[in-house]
Amino acid sequence: MLVAAVQTEPVLGAVQPNLERAAALIRTVSAQLYVLPELFTTGYFFADRADVARCAEEFPTGETCRWLAQLSRERDAVIVAGYPERDGLGRHYNAAALFDRGRPVASYRKIHLFDREWGWFDPGTQPPRAYDTSLGRIGPMICFDWIFPETARCLALDGARILVHLANLVLPFAQDAMITRCLENRVFAVTANRVGRDERDGEAIEFTGRSQVIGPTGRRLATATADRAELIVAEIDPNDAEQKRVTPANDLFRDRRPGLYKQLVA
Repeated sequence: MLVAAVQTEPVLGAVQPNLERAAALIRTVSAQLYVLPELFTTGYFFADRADVARCAEEFPTGETCRWLAQLSRERDAVIVAGYPERDGLGRHYNAAALFDRGRPVASYRKIHLFDREWGWFDPGTQPPRAYDTSLGRIGPMICFDWIFPETARCLALDGARILVHLANLVLPFAQDAMITRCLENRVFAVTANRVGRDERDGEAIEFTGRSQVIGPTGRRLATATADRAELIVAEIDPNDAEQKRVTPANDLFRDRRPGLYKQLVA
């Protein structure tokens, strides 16, 4: 099947134009899975929690979610995309919405907040988990989740064959680290990052692009530029992620020693 990472350059606060530009990229290729960046409709550099509240929406009834559902139905595909989510209790999350051929599957709330995000969002409280889709089990993670190997491992142990990594990456080595995450778990990963910069009150945040698709052996199957909005695709067989054997004598999951890892949850 074809999987696509949609690398966008959102304009801060311009939700409708950002939606339209993303749709134009998506409609250039008939893929079965499209992954869009973290916060792809709003941009990243919020002023404060009140700024987040103005554009946050509920899942799956908000403007962005309805748009994603419609596009997912139109493309007969799975779409995963980042947006600011609000719940009914006044909390706001950096979230990823999953839609499968128009059907809402889940909204994953980012559990590892990065830097200023602690002033904008509430952290997710549910453990990482994979979700059943028409393409098999998919495991969502958002940006800084990459630096915690436990995230990808939990998703793989939950049966994810494809990690969908929605990102607004600023650190220079995150893309390379995702190669290791794939090797550690023998899974595919689709990292959809953004390009460009957000500016506010004389400050700027620049993003690194280089969206990518990585295979279970750590090979990059497709890579985007560092500075241009574009869509990249790779053809994959998700069944390849079922093979966890490293040598004839070693299996990644069978050889684990959970009884010796207790300090991980201390």
